[in-house]
Amino acid sequence: MTKLAGLKLVERDADGVDLAFRADVLAGLAEPQKAIPARWFYDDAGSQLFEDITQLPEYYPTRAETEILSTRSAEIAALIGEGRAVVEFGSGSSVKTPLLLSAIAPSAYVPLDIAGDFLRASSAALAAKFPGLPVHPVEADFMRRVELPAEVAHLPKLGFFPGSTIGNMIARTATDLLRSMKETLGEGALLLIGMDLVKDEDVLLAAYDDAEGVTARFNLNLLARINRELDGDIPLEAFVHEARWNDPFARIEMHLVAREDVAFTVSGRRFAIAAGESIHTENSHKFTKRSAQLLLAAGGWEPRARWTDEARQFSLVLAESCAPRSAP
Repeated sequence: MTKLAGLKLVERDADGVDLAFRADVLAGLAEPQKAIPARWFYDDAGSQLFEDITQLPEYYPTRAETEILSTRSAEIAALIGEGRAVVEFGSGSSVKTPLLLSAIAPSAYVPLDIAGDFLRASSAALAAKFPGLPVHPVEADFMRRVELPAEVAHLPKLGFFPGSTIGNMIARTATDLLRSMKETLGEGALLLIGMDLVKDEDVLLAAYDDAEGVTARFNLNLLARINRELDGDIPLEAFVHEARWNDPFARIEMHLVAREDVAFTVSGRRFAIAAGESIHTENSHKFTKRSAQLLLAAGGWEPRARWTDEARQFSLVLAESCAPRSAP
């Protein structure tokens, strides 16, 4: 019998509103360049839309990462070893996570996510695929240190952070996250992390602005979530999705651009945006081998192995928690 337990660590007010969500939205909308962190895309509707995005022909990262996990599983498993508790930062993919769990024979699986319903549904699906594997979903904001369930406290751990989600963050935030992951996982931990690669601009833009408009709906769903959860009255029809390549920072940016002058209210506060201005909703940084290694080192992780798909579009890196030191 598979054990399926869970914890809820998200702080909410008396009305059930995520306090961090409200704080980030109100602060971001007050900035000269309005911006909302990409992690707030993932309510239940946003999580499902992202799953739809991963099936699009333009969106190469999921296929490329799945190829790596499928074709290099023996090498990955040999380096990781058996018996580790897998701690996944974000609800498990229906494709990638089973590939990893099948390869390494883990002692437990702990998915962390802020989208509670989606987390519980994906955890139940994984539990059904792996009878006998203890599954401990934790509803939490993994951008800071998370106290893991007592059942896995004594086990060696493997962090799993696929999809190049690390690329959604600016360097400072990404470094902070890698350090908090190290604290969450503890001494001797390993981290298997997806990191997307720099490539042709046209390929990148198509991946974030697909012909079917699924990514546009995903982006606009953030405004719908704000309206629903934060008592907002943002007119969704007044905004349009736009993807941009920012070469100096090696990143795709997603924006919601105002078609016209717009005024709206969120949580009782009034905001305005002029036609042509935007709300910056996502960065997706792309890496070279060197920039990936530098970021991991800054976060306290030492790369041990690196794999790419056959087309060299995406990389998967296995890194080990390293002891603090004053010099290389």
